[in-house]
Amino acid sequence: MKKGVIIGLTGGSGSGKSTISNAIINALPEESIAVIEQDSYYRAQDDLDFNERIKTNYDHPLAFDMELLKEHLSLLKNGETINKPIYNFEIHNRMKEVSVLEPKDIIILEGIMLFEDIELRDLIDIKIYVDTDADIRILRRIQRDINERGRTLDSVINQYLKTVRPAHEQFIEPFKRYADIIVPEGGHNKVAIDMVVTKILSVLRG
Repeated sequence: MKKGVIIGLTGGSGSGKSTISNAIINALPEESIAVIEQDSYYRAQDDLDFNERIKTNYDHPLAFDMELLKEHLSLLKNGETINKPIYNFEIHNRMKEVSVLEPKDIIILEGIMLFEDIELRDLIDIKIYVDTDADIRILRRIQRDINERGRTLDSVINQYLKTVRPAHEQFIEPFKRYADIIVPEGGHNKVAIDMVVTKILSVLRG
């Protein structure tokens, strides 16, 4: 059995990455799979007060601690346990606690900027890009940020126009050319999801 196969799920914010991730998880043995969210690897901002942290551009590659993420993925691939950071979106900073994550046969890496960094891209064995129309993505982001992250409608819209859309056009959309699989219509594309699950099952059995 092949160990430490990393599946990268990327696409714009609100594209349906989590829906596909959950579909994969539900189709596989629980003991065989682990999930890492790139959002967990936003940089620690202990040196900044809250008013400064809210000014950070979280839709730029520099907002992420890519070196730590790559180090952790390499460790998991080599069969070692990691201490995954826990990020709190309400305070815009990492928690002091960590999440202990043991190596698994399949590691799902989910995030908006997985293909922009060449070294991170090379660590990913199966690269999947979730391609969803912009109007659907912004509506999903509004729902998520208000219901799950304590944001206001105005703040979500302002952030989308100021940083999210420009980042998508610069750091996300152009890099879908590196994808092994492009899934149109996000989590609603049952045929594509079934194909992805079948491929992963074949890797597990191989």
